[in-house]
Amino acid sequence: MEKKNNEYVVFILTYGRSAKVHTYETIRKQGYKGKIYLVCSDDDSQVNDYKKNFPNEVVVFNKQEYANTFDIGDNFNDNRVVVYARNAIFSIAEKLGYKYFIVLDDDYTAFRYTADANGTYLTKARNAKNLSVLFDMMLKYYKKTNAVTLCIAQGGDFIGGENSRVFKKKLSRKAMNFFICSTERKFPFIGRINEDVNTYVRYGTLGHIFLTICDLRLEQLDTQSNTGGLTEFYLDGGTYVKSFYTVLFNPSCTKINLMGNKNKRLHHMIKWNNAVPKLLQENIKKV
Repeated sequence: MEKKNNEYVVFILTYGRSAKVHTYETIRKQGYKGKIYLVCSDDDSQVNDYKKNFPNEVVVFNKQEYANTFDIGDNFNDNRVVVYARNAIFSIAEKLGYKYFIVLDDDYTAFRYTADANGTYLTKARNAKNLSVLFDMMLKYYKKTNAVTLCIAQGGDFIGGENSRVFKKKLSRKAMNFFICSTERKFPFIGRINEDVNTYVRYGTLGHIFLTICDLRLEQLDTQSNTGGLTEFYLDGGTYVKSFYTVLFNPSCTKINLMGNKNKRLHHMIKWNNAVPKLLQENIKKV
């Protein structure tokens, strides 16, 4: 029998979706055998349903305890957002006795390989079959780096297939959707929405390393087709408001731009040459 790795835990951040937590089903189906906790806020009307459907696997926190621990970026009052949970997760892990943990959202439908064993881009979907082994390997890699978090890519990163920028670079400085973290490498998420982008750009400019590997990718439901979670907030504010948070926090290297081919939409655009510090070759050093 395969041994479970008790060194880390998986947290799934969820809100208003107690009847169907897609990520929970996905990672169990794809071979994750370790401990899972669903992280809910006490203002969620479905907390008791979560506890009923997932006995002994639910952690409840209070958003107000974390209200003044990070920069929210505005003076709005709508707290139907995930940034509170992202900032609570470090203390939750400490209370549960875990140094390392993986943070997921609740709408993932598959974890897939991006390339085969020879590094050739896969044009057909190939699902991972043993996430416990893959998570263990990623944790080992994370420990050897000084990155504050290690992430995997998402389906949208590979528009263009083998010619996509992410696949060519193999490593990216972004950090979204999947986070391997440590209580000894804490960092705050900032901004009411678009908090992941706000954070990896802002703290990237300060020299902190956020990494995404492209060998694995996750697939998730379209935000506006999946009720609960942040869907209603995004429908109310639209992508312009969402993306502009990143401009507010990082005006020197981000702007609002049109994204897409036929059905264009407003989205943030990062000028990486202005965003993160560069490493110079030793021979450039002044004597």
